[in-house]
Amino acid sequence: MKNFILPFILICSLAQGCYFSTIKKDKPKPPSVPADSLLNPALLSKAEAKKYYDASEHFYNEVLQRSHFSGEFLVAKKGEIIFEKYAGYAHLDKKDALNESSALHLASVSKTFTAMAILKLWEEQKLRINDEVSMHLAGFPYQGVTIKTLLNHRSGLPNYVHVMEQLGWDRKKIVYNRDVLDFLIANKSRLQAGRPDKSFHYCNTNYALLALIIEQVSGLPYPQYVYENFFAPLGMTNSYVFTMSDSARSLPSYNWKNQQEAFTFLDAVYGDKNIYSTVRDLLKWETALSYGDLFKKETLDSAYAGYSYEKKGIRNYGLGWRMLEYPNNEKIIFHNGWWHGNNTVFARIINDSATVIILGNRFNKNIYQAKKLFPAFGNYEPEEDTEE
Repeated sequence: MKNFILPFILICSLAQGCYFSTIKKDKPKPPSVPADSLLNPALLSKAEAKKYYDASEHFYNEVLQRSHFSGEFLVAKKGEIIFEKYAGYAHLDKKDALNESSALHLASVSKTFTAMAILKLWEEQKLRINDEVSMHLAGFPYQGVTIKTLLNHRSGLPNYVHVMEQLGWDRKKIVYNRDVLDFLIANKSRLQAGRPDKSFHYCNTNYALLALIIEQVSGLPYPQYVYENFFAPLGMTNSYVFTMSDSARSLPSYNWKNQQEAFTFLDAVYGDKNIYSTVRDLLKWETALSYGDLFKKETLDSAYAGYSYEKKGIRNYGLGWRMLEYPNNEKIIFHNGWWHGNNTVFARIINDSATVIILGNRFNKNIYQAKKLFPAFGNYEPEEDTEE
């Protein structure tokens, strides 16, 4: 990535409003989750562990390894790691093997942290979920768009990833979150937006704006807020939110031809993407959500409820989470991601306490076949692929 990012840094250093963040780690917030609550004491029997290990190994060998997987793969049951594998390199030219400390770009799995940060501020009564966005972001020009419709992708807003370039944004100028908001304000008459809360429309703009709301309400930069409230308390020591100050340490990604993906003008926006983490750190995140007291039950119930039923089927979206809602009331809570060469899956089989995490740094569509593992843990028939 360093071959591509230098020109952007030079341009940014001359521009106003560029954000180079250094996380202040000298006085981290005290842990909001007791350390012992992160461990589920219910251990597996040897027979159970072997059953799940064999299923995971089969999936790895037949689906991932055969497709030249490069990345990290972890399967857990009741918070206990069942199967863990690292394959490929952090940098192809250096041949440095990926390991448990290698932080990879989570792509849209980052949205789960953004959503839960908003819900934490909601719990603390610092905002209301049905607040109109204009209450928190001055000048926001769309009436009827609420924080809730940003969370569940029912805002009707256009996707900045597509429309900014289409309407003339200079590709030599890096886009920051504030730029997304300013673009919406300046170009409202030229943009097509749907009616709020009419239908589900997956849109990265929603989460870029939610990151701005987190900053406005908390008084902290989004990277600092996520660090203080999630990464530090949960011991997620290899996780961070990317800003331009992280350019030297962030690992690159590769296309299926093993060519390094270039840094682009869209790569500095966070909230919708740009969290880097590891499979082990994500297991800490899952364990805290499932067994800790980081959030109230009512908050999690709201996050895991479906809000879009216009189309038939078991797929739905909650507040920052995709889900499969089965007729027998079983539910899988998950999120996938795709950004440049990074493909990611973070799947949580709630009722059966199982977790499947796959992070790839070389484009590989087979990563989304994680659904084939779900039946090993219960009566979960696989559904069609979802890339984000």
